[in-house]
Amino acid sequence: MATSPSPANRNVPQMRLFVWLDPLTRPLLLLLVSAVDRVLTPIQRRVGIDKMGYFFVLPNLLIFGIFVLFPMLLNFYYAMTGGTKLFPEDRPFIGLGNFNNLFDCGDFLSPNSCQEDLFWRGIFNTIQFVVFQVSGIVVFSLLTALVLNRKIVARGFFRSVFFYPVLLSPVVVALIWKWVLQHEGVLNAIVEIFGGESTRWLLDTNWALFWVVFVSVWALMGFYTLILLAGLQSIPPELYEASSIDGANNWQDFRFVTMPLLMPTMFVVLVLSLIRAVQMFDQIYVLTGGGPGTRTQLLVQYIYTTGFSNQIQLFGLSAAASMVLGITLLILTLLQLRLGNQSSLA
Repeated sequence: MATSPSPANRNVPQMRLFVWLDPLTRPLLLLLVSAVDRVLTPIQRRVGIDKMGYFFVLPNLLIFGIFVLFPMLLNFYYAMTGGTKLFPEDRPFIGLGNFNNLFDCGDFLSPNSCQEDLFWRGIFNTIQFVVFQVSGIVVFSLLTALVLNRKIVARGFFRSVFFYPVLLSPVVVALIWKWVLQHEGVLNAIVEIFGGESTRWLLDTNWALFWVVFVSVWALMGFYTLILLAGLQSIPPELYEASSIDGANNWQDFRFVTMPLLMPTMFVVLVLSLIRAVQMFDQIYVLTGGGPGTRTQLLVQYIYTTGFSNQIQLFGLSAAASMVLGITLLILTLLQLRLGNQSSLA
């Protein structure tokens, strides 16, 4: 008849885990393990081993509730109130008044006819930015992943080089490129060497949006390249061998083998890049500040300036604009996921 191990025997494997430690560290870790065991054992006896998972998840749920869920509910309340006071009890309830101000337009295609013209300029600028930035990320990330998936010289080195900008802070990236693009920066120095004229790249309305998109694509494409590269490596090589036996060329391999199998990964890239593009703020704020004029002022910057940066802080209007942004982003994400599921089933 099997007997349960005694407490001394039960601790033998635990003791063996610390044999490799030095004599000074070992007693401290053993003391820590003993303290944790004394705390968790009574809890486990009380709630049962099946429910201990909830105990370990509880700290994360508390953090989520305090820093995510509660601010969302508070934002909803602020969107229904008016005035310039900060504390909720000092703000009068106005219902949908803030939303009526945002959508009070004579012509939705003409921001000048809207009461909150900056809100609609931010929407149009955001749409332009999202279209160009997401398209650029998908195209360049795919091309880079296809190249890095081949057997090239120093492939590991180039993979790390393309991923390195992702590790940098967005503010650092913006400051570096601002130094490159300023009137007396590196780019103008190169242009003048070849006989061209220096340009105020970030103050020119014809160039500002282009450089904002370029910098964001440069900074983020390494992350999406890594995702697509993982998708490419998951494709069985036997499929390419079979297609070569059938006489398929490289373009046919890409069209009929690579892209159909890579499409689920591509939709992940589309969803993630779309969410990131709509929420873009830090790089653009440091790079151009939303200028020249309002040429690069996106919707997130309008929310920030309306609620915190202007002389009159309209927290309710800012909260209402953020709710419009969140609902729109949720609808677009669900639509993309639905299209992705339909394409995978087909």
